[in-house]
Amino acid sequence: MSIRERLSGNEAIAVAMKQINPDVMGAFPITPSTEIPQYFSAYVDNGEVDTEFIAVESEHSAMSTCIGAQAAGARAISATSSCGLIYMAEMLYVAASDRLPITLAVSCRALSGPININNDHSDAMSVRDSGWLMLFAETNQEAYDNYLQAMRIGEAVSLPIMICQDGFITSHAIENIELVEDDKVKAFVGEYQPQHYLLKKDSAMAVGAYATPVYYMESKRQQAQAMLDAKDVIRQVAKEFAEMTGREYGLIEKYRMEDAEEAIVIIGSSAGTAKAAIEQLRAQGRKVGLVKIRSFRPFPAEDLAEALKDVKSFAVMDKSDSFNAHCGPLFAETAAALYAAGVTGPKGISYIYGLGGRDVRVESICKVFDDLLEISRTGDVGDTYRYLDVRE
Repeated sequence: MSIRERLSGNEAIAVAMKQINPDVMGAFPITPSTEIPQYFSAYVDNGEVDTEFIAVESEHSAMSTCIGAQAAGARAISATSSCGLIYMAEMLYVAASDRLPITLAVSCRALSGPININNDHSDAMSVRDSGWLMLFAETNQEAYDNYLQAMRIGEAVSLPIMICQDGFITSHAIENIELVEDDKVKAFVGEYQPQHYLLKKDSAMAVGAYATPVYYMESKRQQAQAMLDAKDVIRQVAKEFAEMTGREYGLIEKYRMEDAEEAIVIIGSSAGTAKAAIEQLRAQGRKVGLVKIRSFRPFPAEDLAEALKDVKSFAVMDKSDSFNAHCGPLFAETAAALYAAGVTGPKGISYIYGLGGRDVRVESICKVFDDLLEISRTGDVGDTYRYLDVRE
């Protein structure tokens, strides 16, 4: 029997951490993720977990602590946001290249400057090529569920994994959620049993060794293969999670896509707003739908191409901008996925929205669908690089 609770996204993540009982947490506070180590440190202080909580002087040191602990054979976790994630960036690449399955909770927040503490995805997207697995949540429930699945996924392919949610929107808002019982969590996640680690007796190994050109590229090829292998692992872990909880997940979620002629591709909490807009338009007889990206790394190219192949037009909604003068990061990935699959029919546009916490409303999403309807009718795409709800 599941446990019904009312929790913020941050507290839900902290509860998941408590249920798993990891070995080490290295943490430094930054808004809006500060509550996660705050809640968890109370669990440590109360003796509810056996975790060694290490309060460090920076986010760079927090990730360095996790790298050392995971390399030694321990399960290591951390949490951060925004500039803290960027301060970790050097060590994010080290963690991935050393194949250390650290679990990092990210409450996404805009990057400076100008200074802003509200939500967008510029922090997570700025490290999208660091080699980490990346799962995004729409709701508090999904943030909790993603965290419970994360360690299984990361440890199966020996890659670190980020569990991303939207700062303040889900991190601080309180929602009804269902928790899994502690004993079931422990059985589902299992014990960490690395094949190689620094403290393993009579098994010498090096971590962070120098790779000459003779070896460097092969190590990267192995890293790339692990990311490819993660797709099937995510699906299998999600299947087992569904059997335990009844809550089903995949690399993507398709919403009202069975006969959709216009669709949007979106990531994070704004999917809920978009679903409300879709229901409103469906009531008017409009054939509209949505594809929500859950797994950004590995990117679900095949699944997304299959979902979009029959639509007439689509818009990709990016809560960050690549500043490449033609699209956001999610649009670039989507366009590449369609090209690789040979899908040429749908016409696509890129929308940048919600930067620095700018509200996205049902009316905003309806406007996007109106633009798509016009593209479907005329075949004229017009400007493919657009900003939504901005004063020009």
